[in-house]
Amino acid sequence: MIRFFIFWLLFFAITRATFELYFSHKLKGAGIGEILQTFFYGFRLDASAAAYICVIPLLGFIINWCIPNYNIKPIWLKIYTGLILFCISLNTILNFNIFREWGTKVTFRVFSSFYHAPSEALASSSSSPVGKSIFIGLLLISTGALLSKYIINYNFKKPTTSPGTKSILICLLVFANFLLMRGGLQAEPINQNAAYFSDHEILNQSAMNTEWNLFNNIFENFRKPYNPYTFMHPADAQKLVQDMYQVKNDSTVQILTTKRPNVVIIQIESYTASVIESLGGDKGVAPNFEKFIKQGVLFNNIYSSADRTDKGIISIMSGFPSQAIRTVVADTIKQRKLPALSAVFKNAGYQTTYFYGGKSSYMDFNIFMKSHGIDKIIDEYSFDKNEVKTQWGVYDNTLLNKHLQYTAQEKQPFFSYLQTSTNHEPFILPVKAHFPADEDGDASNKFRSTAYFTDSCLNAYFEQAKKQAWYKNTLFILVADHGHRLPHNVAEAYDPVKYHIPLLFLGDVIKPEYRGAKISKLGGQTDIAATLLSQLGIPHREFEWSKDLLNPQSKDFAFFDWDNGFGFMLPQQTVSYDNSGRRIVYTSNKKASQQTTDNALLYGKAFLQRVFTEYMAL
Repeated sequence: MIRFFIFWLLFFAITRATFELYFSHKLKGAGIGEILQTFFYGFRLDASAAAYICVIPLLGFIINWCIPNYNIKPIWLKIYTGLILFCISLNTILNFNIFREWGTKVTFRVFSSFYHAPSEALASSSSSPVGKSIFIGLLLISTGALLSKYIINYNFKKPTTSPGTKSILICLLVFANFLLMRGGLQAEPINQNAAYFSDHEILNQSAMNTEWNLFNNIFENFRKPYNPYTFMHPADAQKLVQDMYQVKNDSTVQILTTKRPNVVIIQIESYTASVIESLGGDKGVAPNFEKFIKQGVLFNNIYSSADRTDKGIISIMSGFPSQAIRTVVADTIKQRKLPALSAVFKNAGYQTTYFYGGKSSYMDFNIFMKSHGIDKIIDEYSFDKNEVKTQWGVYDNTLLNKHLQYTAQEKQPFFSYLQTSTNHEPFILPVKAHFPADEDGDASNKFRSTAYFTDSCLNAYFEQAKKQAWYKNTLFILVADHGHRLPHNVAEAYDPVKYHIPLLFLGDVIKPEYRGAKISKLGGQTDIAATLLSQLGIPHREFEWSKDLLNPQSKDFAFFDWDNGFGFMLPQQTVSYDNSGRRIVYTSNKKASQQTTDNALLYGKAFLQRVFTEYMAL
């Protein structure tokens, strides 16, 4: 049993070294001593994971020892070892793509996404270097198989002892294994915090045992519902959140010429600020968007709630923040209880539509739309089969043309929600790529090219829309569903740059004096609801997590989160907090006072605690 246990400790060390070699470019700035410490700090979680693996062989050994005339054949332990080797190797290479895209290790969300939409999940991972990953996986399996021959004794031997000694030894083995599983005799079992030791988040992630983290996350998803983010007394958290949304008076700046325009929200796939020149992004990737900015009102300090579409669509439509380890849209019971802009407009006498080039059943988007006042859903099944050319359905130009055709016959006023998809992995285009392919196999220019294509599609759409009778009475809202690590390869989940997105109000209904204006108030996707409804004179009390960006009295702040952490942004300081390690992993202002940093952290904790509390109460 000791040899079997040692083998898995060694194999976990090999997978950790593989992870560090694969992401060696991220380890710049970390010394050799710090890198070696990942093996030391990762030991307890490795030992816990190895002890869990040992449970079945230990049970087999005990049965084999206690039944005199019964012998378990070595083949069963070999099969078990091979199966675990395969699973760990597969998880290791799967983790490469997940960590590169999300900045976190494999979690239950990966398998949940695959269950809900397998083809879309595969499409999301298609930019991963498959050949390289398979080679590494086979190398890991081969290495593990070879080492197992020299380390593991596959024979279930039966030591000759008295019954009393046998009982004592069995109890000691079981107790020792149990102790290793829980990580010691301390009051609480071991958790991810045991692996955290460095200011370099990549080193903490490396130290964390990938398999232990995955199964802990799966267990957390299936255990009895509870709030894992209880940082303070519930009343204190509620007061802190409410304080951030309180305003002295309603002094909203009215930028529209009408209270009853048509409203078209265009949710642009992965349109990070890094492709918008006016937001500090690359020049020439979205030239038409720059033209739109001069004609509309740009909110240039806006951040997405999270890093996935399923979280973004709820933040935009319902003004409800991301729930970190959960996604409310996939829970068809809870999602029905959320407010939604579509329902508000339906009640106000608007015709309502939802346009998506893919399958609207993805993550139960169709159920959300149908239960929130959407009259008509146009998705992949509404197009001719020869128009569906990617895993995500139709290209953006086809989707936008469909909207033009539909609205030409639609009764005004109407509310439309359009969801683009071309700027999504695997970044496939129906035309020649505008930017040359990266020689090193990186996807940055692929991303720039699809972003450029979407930009051109939007321009063509607006040029045609101007010819329609409804155009002059329409407010367009352009916003990204989330940011992206590309094109600058900012994958760290804690980095605010990854969440910076454009938000633009556009159309002839904007008063001439406000066209070209830039609003610098710090906010997020959740603030669209209150901002829009305030312009139309419609009450928005049900959107409790939304503030009016055009009210000078509203406070400057933004909140985002990832699988198990959050970021809270204030003008003076931004703090990112990793709940797994229970530590701050990022601050934007190193010169800020400790009080300022503590305040940002306190508000972030209150927000995440209240968001999850409300999610559970839905």
